[in-house]
Amino acid sequence: MITPPSSTQDAERLAVSSGGSTYGVTIAPGVARRLGRILDEASLPDRRFIVSNPTVWRLHSAVFEGITSNEPILIPDGERFKNLTTLGRIYDALIRAAADRATTIIAIGGGVVGDVAGLAAATYLRGVPVVQVPTTLLGQVDSAIGSKVGVNHPMGKNLIGAFHAPAAVVIDVDLLGTLPRREFRAGLYEVVKYGVIASRDLFERVSQTLPALFARDTSALLPVIANCCRIKAAIVEEDERESGARRTLNFGHTVGHALEAVTKYRRFRHGEAVAYGMLVAAEIAVARGAMASEDRIRLADIITNMGPLPAVSDLPAAEILEAIGRDKKVIAGRLHFVLPTALGSTTLVTDVTAEELRRAIPRATS
Repeated sequence: MITPPSSTQDAERLAVSSGGSTYGVTIAPGVARRLGRILDEASLPDRRFIVSNPTVWRLHSAVFEGITSNEPILIPDGERFKNLTTLGRIYDALIRAAADRATTIIAIGGGVVGDVAGLAAATYLRGVPVVQVPTTLLGQVDSAIGSKVGVNHPMGKNLIGAFHAPAAVVIDVDLLGTLPRREFRAGLYEVVKYGVIASRDLFERVSQTLPALFARDTSALLPVIANCCRIKAAIVEEDERESGARRTLNFGHTVGHALEAVTKYRRFRHGEAVAYGMLVAAEIAVARGAMASEDRIRLADIITNMGPLPAVSDLPAAEILEAIGRDKKVIAGRLHFVLPTALGSTTLVTDVTAEELRRAIPRATS
């Protein structure tokens, strides 16, 4: 179970139960500089390999001096490189270094690095520990917690993967200082998702503090990140392998993943695609009478106020619908779709039709 977060100055700590074991999540400014001590306290193997990308490593390598004498394994940056080829590069580096089961992999980067390095850890020698150190807002509020690791396939997002809980998660708010505004905004869309599925208070907080959040004000950021982590941890503890409650975390992701796939993972940041997906889901919910129009407008307004989204008007609806049909949330031929019912609550349905999607997509993306 989750222990109540304790605060020492600006720190938040969670203990997350997963598969019969527990891992710690530490959230604090500057905590990455204590990474070595955290690894030692978790009794993780001393042979450590960092997986990152060139941009992150150029900006932040000094923070991680002394963690390991092994050369970092740097993989290409971007969603289109979240694939089996990149995964193979990590395997190659580990095998050349004769890494054995007394090895810890440390993922330092955004969601792509965390997912690919996590899958490498899950499968190398049938499993070695992985520590997640997310350097993007999206990684910090979502992908670093929850055991899901994987890579994309040209025909669908995250179709190849595993469940492999991290040995520890270290969330340093200071690392967000170098994040480009567009990348930061992409993470904020995931924060909005948490507000819609679980906490109207969080939704309102984000709406009221957007300028401070974009300014990377720690006093504004820290409670928002911690709130998202607590929501994610509680859901994952209840349903680690996505058989029930965890499916709510897919709000906005069904259409979002389809948009990423049909544009070959080149046009959208993940959060941007999810933003469109949330708007489409809200359109369907309002059309069904499941959500008040006022709440849909509030959702659309906060997304609009965050900044521009990439254009989608040129994307054929037929291609989007085809990609939705290949989504991993299609089970026994039925699409499991998360609809909002209010700001702070959702419902899972299995009867969303292609015609509903065909009507909602242009309304939500115009």
